[in-house]
Amino acid sequence: MKKFALIVAGGSGNRMNNSLPKQFLEINGKPVLMYTFEAFAQFSTDINFVLVLPENQVEYWKKLCVKHNFRYNYELAFGGENRFQSVKNGLDKIHGEGIVFIHDGVRPLVSTQTLKNCLISATKHGNALPVISPSESVRYAADGKNHALDRSNYFLVQTPQTFQIKEIKNAYNSAQNENFTDDASVLENTGKEIHLVEGNRENIKITWPQDLIVAKSFLLPQ
Repeated sequence: MKKFALIVAGGSGNRMNNSLPKQFLEINGKPVLMYTFEAFAQFSTDINFVLVLPENQVEYWKKLCVKHNFRYNYELAFGGENRFQSVKNGLDKIHGEGIVFIHDGVRPLVSTQTLKNCLISATKHGNALPVISPSESVRYAADGKNHALDRSNYFLVQTPQTFQIKEIKNAYNSAQNENFTDDASVLENTGKEIHLVEGNRENIKITWPQDLIVAKSFLLPQ
């Protein structure tokens, strides 16, 4: 069975207070995006990579690959106007049967166990959505009022959201709009049931400056 990691790296550095896109920011001298590749390579030696990048970032990425002696093979797709189009462009590079992990390029801390959980569920049920339980109390606010919610009924969604290739490609191709917050929602829109699996709490999406500090504590130099 073929396995693909579709890594979507279209972020900017705005919320990082940095002009450099966050997937290129370095931790211990190495770009975040390269750690993300390594997480999948450590999980499986026969995984196929598809990288989605904005076209105007490709040359800079290639220079980083030379600088850091980056040797992983990958198929390149250009990013679209939004995440939906970016993922669709990446899926267009994948053909045949198998499993695809759709992952944020700025989540370098996904664990091997999370990837195993996703693969098992996607193989058995057709899809997998890694989640963690919120550790804080949760409240709902609307129309100037708010009330407490039972947090045991809610989950925080992570990536890689994982699918049978044919099912997720069909879902993207048949979608009537692009107003989806994640890939599981695209599949769910076709009537498919989404299967939750356990993620790992350190699998954060690097978004804010303090996230780099957290990631650095886990990504120790080898």
